[in-house]
Amino acid sequence: MSTAAEPIFEQSPDTCGGLLRLAGTRVTVRQIAALYRQGETPEEIAANFPQASLAGIYAALAYYHAHRGEIEAELTRESTQAVAIEAAVRNGV
Repeated sequence: MSTAAEPIFEQSPDTCGGLLRLAGTRVTVRQIAALYRQGETPEEIAANFPQASLAGIYAALAYYHAHRGEIEAELTRESTQAVAIEAAVRNGV
């Protein structure tokens, strides 16, 4: 049995746009936070991402709560950009 802690998160500019993600997956903390904000439980989120462990989901939620202001701002900015893009597409821009 190893006593070394395995990394929970990883981040690299060439994967998932450089967003913080669960180690060994393409599941980002922001994806998990967005689902949690929509009312999904950690168990429901884990069911959506079978490549992620429930422990990883809880770790991501702990990170979200510790950095809530920053992540909320990112999610709001992303949502605003999506609305603007949808409007531009609808208007043929």
